[in-house]
Amino acid sequence: MRKAIFPGTFDPFTKGHYSIVERALAFIDHIVIAIGVNDNKKTFFPAEKRLAMIRELYKDNPRVSVEAYSCLTVDFAKETNADIIIRGIRSVKDFEYEEAIADVNRRLTGIETILLFTEAELTCISSSIVRELISYGKDVSDFIPEGMRLDL
Repeated sequence: MRKAIFPGTFDPFTKGHYSIVERALAFIDHIVIAIGVNDNKKTFFPAEKRLAMIRELYKDNPRVSVEAYSCLTVDFAKETNADIIIRGIRSVKDFEYEEAIADVNRRLTGIETILLFTEAELTCISSSIVRELISYGKDVSDFIPEGMRLDL
């Protein structure tokens, strides 16, 4: 069984991360969406609310689970018995950076990293733009995954 983690803050606001998970499920048996939790980092939604929103989005998919983590990504991969780390990429600059990190992780831990580009039509809208639109009371339904409820 191939198990992967998709680490970071996982952006429930835009379709980009959602599409990466959907495409990865074509070749991964189980994906753990790993929500980075850092009490010192200010986020638009508190970690518990973000976790609840993402769990709701994937509640009907037994191949996806959502967990919080606060350690190194490779340590969390080992904790969850994942043999792959999935990283979402928006640009070539992101790719070069993530490729270097993937190489270090592979050499130090043996854990493979798969880099998946966000679909082209989804790269133009970032979570920070969506959060700003929300703060101004704008409709952002075109940018978020179907089924995602933004309980503000």
